[in-house]
Amino acid sequence: MAIAFSYLDVAIARRVYDIFGQFRGLTAGLGSAAFLTLEATVVLTLVLIRIVHGHLSPFREAMALACLTSMCAYAINTSVLKVLFGVLGPVDVLQGARHTFNFLHGNQDSSFPSGHMVLAGAFAGVFVRLYRASVLPLSALLLVAAALLILGDWHFLSDVVAGAFVGVSAGLLAGELWIAHSD
Repeated sequence: MAIAFSYLDVAIARRVYDIFGQFRGLTAGLGSAAFLTLEATVVLTLVLIRIVHGHLSPFREAMALACLTSMCAYAINTSVLKVLFGVLGPVDVLQGARHTFNFLHGNQDSSFPSGHMVLAGAFAGVFVRLYRASVLPLSALLLVAAALLILGDWHFLSDVVAGAFVGVSAGLLAGELWIAHSD
């Protein structure tokens, strides 16, 4: 990640902007709020199913755990990590801002770590821990998501690497705790 931050981030962002800059408007509506709303809807639906039927299948329990872990990891990332690191996004850097850490000067719109990758990584981490067969398909989806975040000029390479690390770590931990404390 340090190598990406120091040597690759800005070079990749410049190249991506040169190639895909004219398509920036196509990414509207794919913000984290849409994914959080979807996850909250899934959790509320599963709660209603649990109330009506008295139980959830193991897969549905895993789905609820994955959504809740994802939302919690995102909240910590947005309110703590982004504020702590304060890294500006590719658009700001390409307009002349310095690509550096601005410790304790960030906000929820800061770039590092990627909130999208924290959301996706935490969700995937739970399933990877609880369902080993999901490792390859979820890893592939995370790689596609990372590429799209970079190509969409939303994030630097280091942002998505750090976001994936934070998210997957949170998901694996939640899955491990679930296994250790479930009957």
